[in-house]
Amino acid sequence: MKRPLVLAVMVASALAGQVQAQDPLVVSSKIDTEGSVLGQMILQRLEAAGLEVEDRLQLGGTSIVREALINGEIDIYPEYTGNGAFFHDMTDSPVWHDADKAYETVKSKDAEQGLVWLEPASANNTYAISVRGDVARDNGLETLEDMADFINQGGEYKLAASTDFVESAFALPAFEEAYGFSLDDDDLLVLSGGNTAATMRAAAQQTSGVNSAMTYGTDGGLQALDLTVMTDTKGVQPVYQPAPVVRKEVLEAHPEIEEALAPVFQSLDLETLQRLNGDVAVNGLDPAKVAADYLSTLED
Repeated sequence: MKRPLVLAVMVASALAGQVQAQDPLVVSSKIDTEGSVLGQMILQRLEAAGLEVEDRLQLGGTSIVREALINGEIDIYPEYTGNGAFFHDMTDSPVWHDADKAYETVKSKDAEQGLVWLEPASANNTYAISVRGDVARDNGLETLEDMADFINQGGEYKLAASTDFVESAFALPAFEEAYGFSLDDDDLLVLSGGNTAATMRAAAQQTSGVNSAMTYGTDGGLQALDLTVMTDTKGVQPVYQPAPVVRKEVLEAHPEIEEALAPVFQSLDLETLQRLNGDVAVNGLDPAKVAADYLSTLED
């Protein structure tokens, strides 16, 4: 006598699954420039794969978008591996300084919450020190080791940075200790606030003799202002590689999501993401157009 009820439940469950599979995928991102570019890439790529999507891009800051994903209000958005340190109360762990370990750790931890990390980009949007392009080229400066040698040999050097960057034990002091150089007050132009646009502009315009700046690895103005990121060969800073994060049940309903997005994020190295961010932040282009133009190059 109970079999009809069981059958009814099974049919209802199957129908619910079909409805879920047919619902639009809600694509979101953070409110910053890079979030808009990466979000548009995800949105457009999934749409091109024949999936119905809903645009909820530039929803808010990290905590807002993360909570929306966990609560099922959105289905997918680009996040950074290094933020796993804060999501899972692991800020003291060394794993975040290694790209592979950071990815595997946050992927494993988030799996317990029903979230799946897809393939990340190689670009690393972390704290960086960037040198004017002419100074870098003339002196063969590519890494922080090169920069430290240049400083220690008496090269003319002055850094524009925020108060937090100069004073935080995890920022400039950590770089100085790891690479064996030291900057005194005459070697610094300390600016209030943490806006890298101001520090980059100071270096580009040589304000007060500045030829280097506190930046983030994928800042949009780096290429436009001819600033070269010094590679952190010793992994002093945590790694922040962007990757799509999707709810497990959504990926199970639409496994083609992974195949659609993998080539996009595989292609995003540091210089590429700098250029795309610059098209929006510096050249004023629409993120949707920047994303569409770039995605078209992957199809050629």
